Amino acid sequence: MDIRMKTYDLLTSVRLRLRRDVPLRFLAMAVAGAVLLTSCSATEILEVQDPDIVNPSDVQSVAGANAVRLGALARLNAATSGEESLLLLGGLLADEWINGDSFIARQEIDQRTVTRENNFLTTANRNLHRARLSAEQAVVLLEEYNAGAPGWQRAEMFFVQGYVINLQAEHYCSGLVFSTVEGGVLSYGSPITSVAAYERALASVDQGLSLVTGSTVDDVRVRYALRVLRGRVLMNLNRLPDAATAVAGVPTNFAYTMLHAATSTSNQTWNFNNLARRYSVSASEGVNGLPFATANDPRLGICQGGDVACRALGVTINSRDDLLRPIYVQTIWPARESPVTISGGIEARLIEAEAQLKAANAAAALATLNAARSTVAGLAPLTDAGSEAGRLDQLFRERAFWLFGRGTRVGDLRRLIRQYGRAQASVFPTGGWHKGGNYGTDVNFPNPQAEDNNPNVPTGQSCIDRNA
Repeated sequence: MDIRMKTYDLLTSVRLRLRRDVPLRFLAMAVAGAVLLTSCSATEILEVQDPDIVNPSDVQSVAGANAVRLGALARLNAATSGEESLLLLGGLLADEWINGDSFIARQEIDQRTVTRENNFLTTANRNLHRARLSAEQAVVLLEEYNAGAPGWQRAEMFFVQGYVINLQAEHYCSGLVFSTVEGGVLSYGSPITSVAAYERALASVDQGLSLVTGSTVDDVRVRYALRVLRGRVLMNLNRLPDAATAVAGVPTNFAYTMLHAATSTSNQTWNFNNLARRYSVSASEGVNGLPFATANDPRLGICQGGDVACRALGVTINSRDDLLRPIYVQTIWPARESPVTISGGIEARLIEAEAQLKAANAAAALATLNAARSTVAGLAPLTDAGSEAGRLDQLFRERAFWLFGRGTRVGDLRRLIRQYGRAQASVFPTGGWHKGGNYGTDVNFPNPQAEDNNPNVPTGQSCIDRNA
């Protein structure tokens, strides 16, 4: 059709639809738009560039490779504390958080009856894969277009990959799928076991460590982050002596943090708990849960909505989003801008303590735990629990309070079952659920239904198994 005929049709349509009370300026705007159309050729309309589309050629340069690297770090931020991620959803499945709103998808996680169609988990899973794939792409681009870049830059990309894979293995069932992009073409992955996933994470960490050869601030930061992550992966593989070796020498005050700001990516723990009240800190949830909200532990600094401490933080409402129950608020991250440590020196000390306890050196484990506690004012030293089971409970309680809200709790509860022989009914919340009915038996998340689009995944197969 001739472009002038299209213009005539447009003007006719505008004229027929105008009401008498519509200002003439709107007609003038329509005419101006029509004139613009007539000034272009028929093909020029189809040649508008979309600024949101990045072609492969756009990143094939030093600047492009660096942009992809920074983008991978931004996506890691979104996949951890910058969105509703496994750091929150995992704590909801375990005993850190309790559901405070009426969304069915959150309620089924809290109740341990998780479906594959859960949209919150699907989004969290996609964010993690995006961070991993961006980091993979950054490594290739840095190698090809900026080979002279400091080694720590590629090493940090391997940290992102290893962190994501390990976090997914801790939270999802056996049967994880890691697809990739090769030469701009999607290459579908096949389901692998949890052990294979941990080994894949370990391989990424080791590749990263081999690249950190300098002594700059960034070299040291990335090296320590990789070493703590290596210890965490080896701990998941039940290789405690190796895990302790991996983290030896990492300073207790080391912190690898995700940054937030009021003008960009907010701290989402603050958002979903302190602001929106969709999550409430749990208090002895489901018989087995720890009393996070009521323990009066200075590592958490919990307040109750409406009390003096909460009002000072701006939390003046005393109930959850469902308006039925009190809201307990964490004060570790008291503001939208609060940074979140996703890997640090305290975690290194906890790994060492577990290795010492596993080696039947209870005195050394206790000393390691108390050395960490001495860094917090008002935190009294522990005494020996007196039995093997009691010491294990003590250790995992310390891990729970030190690492609250950082995505480690589901992995810890699964390890208590898998590595220490505890029954799931004595580990996860159980009995009557606080909104009616009973808790289910899920100890992890199923792979999202979206994986059914992968031809390498048997139709309808969510997991190889749902065991811890």
